[in-house]
Amino acid sequence: MTNDPPAARGRVADRGHRRLGIDDAASLDRDAFVAAFGGVFEDSPWIADAAYDTRPWASVDALHVAMTRVVDTAPPDARLSLIRAHPDLAGKAAIAGELTPESAREQVAAGLDRLTPQQHADVLALTAAYRERFGFPFIVCAREHTADTIIAAARERLDHHEPDDEERTALTEIYKIAALRLADLVEEGPSLA
Repeated sequence: MTNDPPAARGRVADRGHRRLGIDDAASLDRDAFVAAFGGVFEDSPWIADAAYDTRPWASVDALHVAMTRVVDTAPPDARLSLIRAHPDLAGKAAIAGELTPESAREQVAAGLDRLTPQQHADVLALTAAYRERFGFPFIVCAREHTADTIIAAARERLDHHEPDDEERTALTEIYKIAALRLADLVEEGPSLA
């Protein structure tokens, strides 16, 4: 078992993949940019496509802000589709190996591939109750959590949040996920090539 904090585990760059410099990211043509960054927001390449028009970016944070603005200014049904694009934690897609590579790494980083039978039962019950109440999957930035803190967060949000508040909370968690995914792909400085 690693002693790395949850957010540091499972990073693409940690496995020897070269990250682009921010200038390199801005110099990609639209198709290459969407191919590289379309997975930053789960199964929603339309966000990368729209953010492309805001080039150049002074920093990774500026790129993240550009992408989150696309989401914030999108119609409500597009934001809801983004939320619904996320898989259930430790659910059928995870078991069947059908997660996006990004989601798979994030769930592994949180230990969701090593749940005890009780933890797995808790996650499944809580996420099903959550989906029933709110109409979309429970979303948490898994790389910032462990299995136990995910279970606690699901209980807290299920018991104490209202639907309008929870949609904003889900988007906030999605923005954290996107920031970490961007950090996996892009670094502040120029390209190392």
